[in-house]
Amino acid sequence: MRGMSNVIKPDLFKDYPTVSHGKGIYLYDIEGNRYLDGCSGAMVANIGHGNVNIAKVLRSQASRVAFTYRSQFTSQPAEELGALMANLAPGDLNWVFFVSSGSEATETAMKVAIQYWQERGYQNKNRIISRWMSYHGITMGALSMSGHRARRKPFATLLHDYPALQPPYCYRCPMELRYPGCKLLCAASLENTIQLLGPENIAAFIFEPVIGASGGALVPPDGYYDLIAQICRKYDVLLIADEVMTGFGRTGKMFAVEHWGLQPDIMAVGKGLSGGYTPIAATMVSNEIIRTIRSGSGSIMSGHTYSANPLSAAVALSVVKYIQNHHLVEKAAKNGAFLEKKLYRLASKHPSIGNIRGLGMMWGVELVKNYSTGEPFDAGLNVPNMLIKQAMENGLIIYNASGGFVGPAGASFMLGPPLTISRREIQSVIDLLDLTLGQVENQLGEHISYQQRLQSV
Repeated sequence: MRGMSNVIKPDLFKDYPTVSHGKGIYLYDIEGNRYLDGCSGAMVANIGHGNVNIAKVLRSQASRVAFTYRSQFTSQPAEELGALMANLAPGDLNWVFFVSSGSEATETAMKVAIQYWQERGYQNKNRIISRWMSYHGITMGALSMSGHRARRKPFATLLHDYPALQPPYCYRCPMELRYPGCKLLCAASLENTIQLLGPENIAAFIFEPVIGASGGALVPPDGYYDLIAQICRKYDVLLIADEVMTGFGRTGKMFAVEHWGLQPDIMAVGKGLSGGYTPIAATMVSNEIIRTIRSGSGSIMSGHTYSANPLSAAVALSVVKYIQNHHLVEKAAKNGAFLEKKLYRLASKHPSIGNIRGLGMMWGVELVKNYSTGEPFDAGLNVPNMLIKQAMENGLIIYNASGGFVGPAGASFMLGPPLTISRREIQSVIDLLDLTLGQVENQLGEHISYQQRLQSV
């Protein structure tokens, strides 16, 4: 509600529109304005808004039982959801620990990894290696694993120094190399990091298959994950895949690790698991890890009041079935290729577009001052906020993916509309983005170079 409010919002000085309802790819505020949800909120609303079938499931389950405590009962929806997820997941990730948010899921993944090694007698194997330009959540444990500089800064003295690896950021390689001549140094350096820290001290390596909020849909080059997995196996370091943003069809596969044939030991999921219809996330664990813990303490040392509650489980079960029944994973792959082509055409028209990257229905666009050199905008201009505000005024919602950069800071944003979007609606996204970019470029004026484009985006 505009004006006085008792609700703490992200920006305490900003007036937010009050949402009225949603339908498909659109959200409407109480003043009648329509917004095309070009990023599914935060890459969450995979099946769109206002799905009446999911609403019926929610109402039906709530009328029977909404909550049971995890140490007292299980429920049929939770059991069915766990079985379905185990069937869909890669490898032998057959065990599911339900939580309420992605941050809880990644923190649980960290705890499970450490407990696994403890129960095998390796008490010192408790460090997690992660990458800069990564984001794994806002709780203290999850934030310790995150390489998002802006979000770490206020709590830096309280956090573990887990980020150690440079990101696979080919557009602005932190080591100033070029693929493939770089020989995947960003991945190969993991071995040196493990040797320096001591493999006897390292429990796991956590990674986003496609880097999201802190990099704007960064996709590693070919061979990157093959080398990462090889090094981790060599030194008995577990692989934790953070699929909170990428899971359940977002990248054109049910899980993004499938693009590289990866089989993680632990996987965190969320967001698309319920499509935003209820708060739920999960940590998926391999047979080997559960077998070890069962033969030891017999209990995973983590707990959440709302874990596996029947209401959220029933809703998520229906959402995942909806994704399957409507072939949304395949649709995301096909429409993603269509969106990619449209974005590249847009780049030929707008001098501010420096780089485009992504997979499926998860795309990042990095804006620059000079597209021939990649020179970024001055941080003081706050181009990401300028763009997001202008897009909102035009009725388009996009996702800020800046703030986690190492080195020269790009002004990046992400597009990730609901997987249900049609090609005609994708064109609407492009048209609104075209309008927005033109307006922002006019505002920036002399801050943009209009030299001839010398390199591909």
